[in-house]
Order: sequence, then structure tokens, then C-alpha cells
Amino acid sequence: LAKYPEIKTLMGPDPHLKWIVSGMVFMQLLACYLVKDLSWKWIFFWAYAFGGCINHSLTLAIHDISHNVAFGNKQAKWNRWFAVFANLPIGMPYSASFKKYHIDHHRYLGGDSLDVDIPTDFEGWFFCTPLRKVLWLFLQPLFYSLRPLYVNPKAITRMEILNALVQFSTDLIIYYLWGLKPVIYLIAGTILCLGFHPISGHFIAEHYMFLKGYETYSYYGPLNWLTFNVGYHMEHHDFPSIPGCRLPMVKKIAAEYYDHLPHHQSWIRVLWDFVFDDTLGPYSRVKRLCKLAKES
Repeated sequence: LAKYPEIKTLMGPDPHLKWIVSGMVFMQLLACYLVKDLSWKWIFFWAYAFGGCINHSLTLAIHDISHNVAFGNKQAKWNRWFAVFANLPIGMPYSASFKKYHIDHHRYLGGDSLDVDIPTDFEGWFFCTPLRKVLWLFLQPLFYSLRPLYVNPKAITRMEILNALVQFSTDLIIYYLWGLKPVIYLIAGTILCLGFHPISGHFIAEHYMFLKGYETYSYYGPLNWLTFNVGYHMEHHDFPSIPGCRLPMVKKIAAEYYDHLPHHQSWIRVLWDFVFDDTLGPYSRVKRLCKLAKES
């Protein structure tokens, strides 16, 4: 920032985010209507090939919204409720709990018992062969949802309760209007595409140590177009208040700080290497002891 103060101008809300996310939510509601009479094999096909991709993208929109980039820091409540709206096609309450834990991921990156993004010792010990690592990738949604309850349990917040009430009410309305198949389409898409799917390569690419001494990696491939530039992960951790749409500009402005760092070009290659490279696995994360920061 001292050398490139113009980066400060990139901070602040993304005026287009709310419209893009709203379009994605309504696209999924339209899809619910369109799939209601399909056979089950096509329900799961479209859940994996289409709906789940949108739902995974919405989880990354919620990631951006958790940094208040939809309406700005002065409108925190608007951001929280808009995240609940973005959550609707995902099928299960997610946004409020994600916000609660994600701040620790930034504040205590790699912190033992603080950053719940770190796999447990059991995960590292058991999922150590190619076949088991594939199974672990399939089960990622389960581990991401249950791990916080084991590693760093926190009291349920009012916002989490409201998130669940809104989500399950929406699920029931969809079920009442169009039956069970659209509800399964939404939930199956979320589970499938947060598991073993090309987009899920970002879970591994971001913080797994592919090279010793490097803890965070960016990805500069085409899937950034579908994922709100979550691949620009070094840039995001440097400037979490900059929305995803402007992170490529950070790299362009301060290229000398990023161009020489190791990065990924393919999330599919990331998954392939993770599964078949014996030196990689759930243990391939930096873990450190962190002192708790005082809450302001």
C-alpha cells in the first residue's frame, strides 16, 4: 500500500454483486420448476452438471458477502441478510455459520483449534492413499460442516437460527409447489459439487503446501469466471476488503509482488496431483499455535 496507494481505491462494495447473485438465485428457482417432472437419473445429472455449479458459485458469493462487499461495511445487516438470500438454492443453512468461522480463518490462518479449515489428525492419518483421498474429496462437504463442531465449537447465534428458519421454510415451499425432486436437485447439487468436482479444486489449491515454504497459492485459470475470482487467493488474503471482481487489478498493479510466487493454472491438475502424489494429503497444511486476539 505504501508503494501502490491506488490499491485503496479498489476497496469497498461491488455494485454488481447483488444483481449477479439475484440472477443466480432466480435461475435456480426456475430450474426447480423445470426439473420437477424429470426422471431421477436426470435430476442427479443436472444437479452435478449445472445446478451444483451454480450452488458452489453461490457459496463463494457468500464468501465475498461475508467480507461486506455487497453493501459495504456500514451496512453489515444488509450483507448478512443478503447472504441468507444467496443461501436459498443451496438447500441447507450455511451463510451465517460460514461468516462466524471465516473471520478466524483470516485472523488465525493455520491456527491449531482456531482455523477450522485445517483437517483433523484423523483425516490426515486415515485419508493417506489415492483411493482414500478420493473418498475424502467426495466427503468434503461432510467434513467442512462437522469439523467446526469438533475443532472449535461456538454457541449458536441468533443469525444462524434465522438462517435455518428461512432456509427450511423455502425448502418446504418448493416441496409444496413442485414436489420432492426440485429439493433433491438443489441439495444433491450442493453436496456433489462441493465434493469431487473440478470447481472444488480451489479447496485444495488455496492453502495446501505443494511447495515447501509456501502456504497460500493463487489460481489464474478460467474457472475464476464462475467463482467470483476466488482463485486470486494470495491477493484476497492480502486485501480481504477488496471484492473478487477487482482482485485481478491488485495483481496487475502490484505484479512484482505476485508474479514470482508459485501458483496454479488448473484445479483439475490440483486434484490429480493431490490424489496421486504421495507427498500430498490432508496433512499437507501449515499448522501453528496462535494467541487469541482480543475482540473489539
